[in-house]
Amino acid sequence: MTRLVLVPLPGNEELATRLAPQLNGEVFVPEVRAFPDAETYLRLDRDLHGREVALVCTMDRPDPKFLSLLFAARTVTDLGAASVGLVAPYLAYMRQDRRFQPGEAITSKLFASFLSPHFDWLVTVDPHLHRIHRLGDVYDLPTRVVHAAPLIAQWIAREVSKPLLIGPDSESVQWVDEVARTSGAGVIVLEKERQGDQVIEVLTSDMSKWRGHTPVLVDDIISTGRTMIETLAQLRRVEMNPAVCIGVHGIFAPGAYEDLVASGAARVVTTDTVRHVSNAIEISKLLTDGIREILI
Repeated sequence: MTRLVLVPLPGNEELATRLAPQLNGEVFVPEVRAFPDAETYLRLDRDLHGREVALVCTMDRPDPKFLSLLFAARTVTDLGAASVGLVAPYLAYMRQDRRFQPGEAITSKLFASFLSPHFDWLVTVDPHLHRIHRLGDVYDLPTRVVHAAPLIAQWIAREVSKPLLIGPDSESVQWVDEVARTSGAGVIVLEKERQGDQVIEVLTSDMSKWRGHTPVLVDDIISTGRTMIETLAQLRRVEMNPAVCIGVHGIFAPGAYEDLVASGAARVVTTDTVRHVSNAIEISKLLTDGIREILI
């Protein structure tokens, strides 16, 4: 097989540079800029005929990135590449997987239908598979999903004394249990309780036996951070040690990271699927393994 060409979309150059030596590949940075009217200019000035190409583009804030990504995929194909794959450490539009209200767009299926025809394969890290059981149920192309739980468990073992893993809500069970299996730490998952007109997640376990432990909140995505902030408040009320908050994907709505820190988190940690000051867990080796598997 010819050497894999890694083509990073803007903001993904560092990740492509880390992936290349692990894959015996090479990095080609395209020219991407905006015309005065905000339309995209894209140029791939490289002979790609017969080459295996992987576009590298994490998909946080996906809408401004989407057209450039499709332009790059189609241009790579037009230039004669043997195949074009997508390395998307964070894969957007996985949450809206059914109609919660009449007339809503099921954007997980729509987004998958837009991307699938333009790529030969897809590798991603821990997509938000809640009601969707397999990525292949919505993406019509070969996919590989790699999991950050072992790396998170290793980080916890190195950095946290006497950890107690806490899932902030029922959707976090899959992430917390996987980390717990690897780390051997105790686990508590908050349960729903109705208080008047509101349904909130609350601690229902006796926390006294966990005195002296460090709570570790684990979830796949940190966006607004509200669920974790509410959990931190509950932990303070039962006089637990300051908690560490860990997310696979640090999306962080405006002000969310600052609010989480101000709410008493001892530390906020994410993998580097999305570039952020909280990045502490590096995932290029995971992606490398996924890419190798799919190209064999």
